[in-house]
Amino acid sequence: QVRLVESGGGLVQAGGSLRLSCAASGRTFSRHVMGWFRQAPGKEREFVAAITWSGGNTYPADSVKGRFTISTDSAKNTVYLQMNSLKPEDTAVYYCALVYLNRGSYWPLPTDRDEYDYWGQGTQVTVSS
Repeated sequence: QVRLVESGGGLVQAGGSLRLSCAASGRTFSRHVMGWFRQAPGKEREFVAAITWSGGNTYPADSVKGRFTISTDSAKNTVYLQMNSLKPEDTAVYYCALVYLNRGSYWPLPTDRDEYDYWGQGTQVTVSS
C-alpha cells in the first residue's frame, strides 16, 4: 500500500524559506510522477509543481516559478519542495501526490488533482507579513 508522508511545514515570515519533504513508501517507484498541491482556506486545491521520479523532468506552476524548486532523492524515496521568497499568499496546506504514468511520454506532466492516485495528509505552511 502506497503511503505518502509530508513534513517540514511551519510558520515563517514573508521573504523566508521552508523545505517540505514527502516520503513515499509501499512499492518500487519508477514511471511515477510526484506532485505538490496546496489549498488555502476557502479555495480550491491548486497545482504547485511536479517531478518525474527520476528527477529528470520538472514543471512548476507560474505562481511559484523562480521561487520554488522541486527535487527528488530516489535513494530515500523522498521528494522535496524548496520554497524561497515566501509570500503571505503562499499560506496553505501543502499536499504531495503520486501517480503512475502509463503512457509513452512524461509530457505534459499531470497538473490536475484528479490525475493523481495517492495523497499525503498535508502539512501547514503559514507565511506572516
